[in-house]
Amino acid sequence: MSPVLDHKHDYAHPVESDGAWSESYYFNCYDPKGDCGFFTRIGVRPNDGTIDVGLSVWKPGGGLTRVGHVRPQTEMIDADLEVGPVRYRMLEPGRRWLLTADGSAQNLAMEVTFEALTPLIGADGQDSAGEGASAQTRSIVGKGHLEQAGRWSGWIEMDGTRVELGPDTMGNRDKSWGPRRWGGPRMWRWFSINIDPGTHFGGIRIGTDAGDLHRGWVWRDGALASVERWDVSSQLEDDGVTHAVTRLVVTDKAGGTHRLEGRMLRVEPGPAGLRPNTTIVNEGLAAWTYEGRQGYGISEYLHQLDDQAKPVVGIE
Repeated sequence: MSPVLDHKHDYAHPVESDGAWSESYYFNCYDPKGDCGFFTRIGVRPNDGTIDVGLSVWKPGGGLTRVGHVRPQTEMIDADLEVGPVRYRMLEPGRRWLLTADGSAQNLAMEVTFEALTPLIGADGQDSAGEGASAQTRSIVGKGHLEQAGRWSGWIEMDGTRVELGPDTMGNRDKSWGPRRWGGPRMWRWFSINIDPGTHFGGIRIGTDAGDLHRGWVWRDGALASVERWDVSSQLEDDGVTHAVTRLVVTDKAGGTHRLEGRMLRVEPGPAGLRPNTTIVNEGLAAWTYEGRQGYGISEYLHQLDDQAKPVVGIE
């Protein structure tokens, strides 16, 4: 079973010698009433001597506002991460974070607070070296990992228009530590799904030369189960790459089977990111249905594209 982790994992982990070592903090959020939200990541790379931030905000009615910044950083920091106009502050480890943008970039300001709805959930087997796909994954996307569902409050302001986040605004966060090489996986399908305050799904199916690795978790009615398998089927746009619908059959290690359907509200970058011999990460904002209930979240597909700008691993 996926372990419940101690709050100490919200702090920095010992840095190892790999030049690609990264400790990264990620958050996402979507308010269906205001049709507004964001996904954001700060990565601390002490061996590389940098810390960087990316903040992408879904604008009401469509469009995306992006903010990015990088500055020097040679030592680990954890409870107060400030990079250019964006700041993450840990208010209570394992429970509460405050994220702000100061309005100095892209006419974007925000002040939002994340309150946990689940414990910190780790990945099966992340504390052991493993073999095959597990070992390859540790070397390219991180040695350790946690995820957590939560509720958001606060506001986001773009071009002078403020959106107050509603009481149904939810999202997930994750944290990874270890080597991070974006071009390493053959593919991945990553899911971050919030149906209601007591029902959440998260995890990944990642393709390596040693086969696919399935990891993830189901939180339902106060109980945690690990994911055994993500069976994915997709409906694509006319370009044959951008996903429009994701259908999941999630098998957990407690014997449960869960069927979900996600219909994309937006996909970024979508067709604009199709270039030969590159890596594309299509971030899909989705309306998810599960057992007659609707929620929201992410359906993210990473593809390695060949010289015809087609995925080297076929999309299921």
